[in-house]
Amino acid sequence: MAKNILICGVGGQGTVLAAKVLSQAAISGGENVLSAETIGMAQRGGSVVSHVRIGDNVYSPLIPKGQADIIIAFEAAEAVRNIEYLKKNGTVIINTKVVQPSTASLEGKVFEADTMIEFLKKDYKVVAVDAEKICEELGSSKIVNMVLLGAASTAGIIDREELKAAIKLLVKPAFYELNVRAVEYCK
Repeated sequence: MAKNILICGVGGQGTVLAAKVLSQAAISGGENVLSAETIGMAQRGGSVVSHVRIGDNVYSPLIPKGQADIIIAFEAAEAVRNIEYLKKNGTVIINTKVVQPSTASLEGKVFEADTMIEFLKKDYKVVAVDAEKICEELGSSKIVNMVLLGAASTAGIIDREELKAAIKLLVKPAFYELNVRAVEYCK
């Protein structure tokens, strides 16, 4: 049976690397994988969405709307923005951090993580992760992606040991231990 995983965030958060690590972990586990990214204005803080499809009988890298088993959201508003991809009874692993869009800031609006998480909890299983706090404890703001992949492994989406092996292949050796600690943080 296929697993459909949508990873979303804004430019610079490490969503593309997370998708590559997740894909490599599945490949190392003997699974077939198709993936694709839609990046848009990522360099300017715009939306980044990665589709990762794992398993047999998958013929397109793009997840059809309503078919994602899980959304891994690096930012709360991106979870809400992409919720139409999640199937009923799906899971959202969500970073509680909100990146205020410049358009909202110009209009004096404020996006609240709690409001968005409560909205999502009405229809979906939500695992809220304060990745910013975890990153602070581990000493680097650049490992949000691995913290969220660790949370996904806790939810049973991917094997943690396969994730660590994929990190070893894809991350510079100097950053391997830090990234592994981030994956292992969520138990």
